[in-house]
Amino acid sequence: MTEINMKINIAGVEWNNPVVTASGTFGFGREYGEYIDLNKLGAICVKGLTLAPRQGNQPPRIAETPAGILNSVGLQNPGVKYFVEHEIPFLKKYTSKIIANISGNTVEEYCSMAELLSDSDVDLIEMNISCPNIKEGGVAFGTNARTVNSITREVKKHCKKALMVKLSPNVTDIKEIAKAAEDGGADALSLINTLLGMVIDINTRRPILANNVGGLSGPAIKPVAVRMVWQVASVVNIPIIGMGGIMTGEDAVEFLLAGASAVAVGTANLIDPTACMKVLEGLENYMYRNNIKDIKEIIGKVEIN
Repeated sequence: MTEINMKINIAGVEWNNPVVTASGTFGFGREYGEYIDLNKLGAICVKGLTLAPRQGNQPPRIAETPAGILNSVGLQNPGVKYFVEHEIPFLKKYTSKIIANISGNTVEEYCSMAELLSDSDVDLIEMNISCPNIKEGGVAFGTNARTVNSITREVKKHCKKALMVKLSPNVTDIKEIAKAAEDGGADALSLINTLLGMVIDINTRRPILANNVGGLSGPAIKPVAVRMVWQVASVVNIPIIGMGGIMTGEDAVEFLLAGASAVAVGTANLIDPTACMKVLEGLENYMYRNNIKDIKEIIGKVEIN
């Protein structure tokens, strides 16, 4: 076999391959472009955007944990208008699809950002309703099925681009939340966002993070993420972007087998700026070794006991 097909379709948008960067771990791609060819990514999901610029939380904002990190950056970003004017022209130099990630404190803020970005050159909009790092907005929206449905339905009215809803794992029933987003009009889902965690300095007896709690990411959360992707894939009929601790091509294959159509690489980028390329290469090698000609042949093909 000499050729394999890595192309996928997410809500009407064709990607050259299923590897995308996870929001918040890749900036706007400029720094990583010095290490890898950004054209080789299926998509670039940029740093989370808010309607107005944000300085983020007070430091310390990062704490290492066994097999992962805890972060409480607090959505530091230059604002959506700056992104449209200054970062999209840079990203348009590459063939990778552009995903804008948005967060808001109110439904109106989400709608305003969706409108602004709908008139821009982004390919998809990822709505983050699950970020645990801000005191208002994210947690309340993302952990209740009724509010997930309501905000998705409202933002969809203002969104001309494909709308992807990013789900929180900090819920009692991820399937109920996923269905609520789909019923509200989501074109795709991404999961999981970080798990809420805490680290305490036993000498000072105080939390290490200034915000006390933060989002846990990295390999430690992968089994939870794979389980949730598998559960969600069983109840929705829209594409899923799986994420949570993906470090290798083999990790990516797990998510695809569980039902994801694409995979997002996050914390691995902070360890190795070439991580996305290694995940893509590992995925391709798996396909060659197993004589798989099309990536779609393995999506959702887990054989349950």
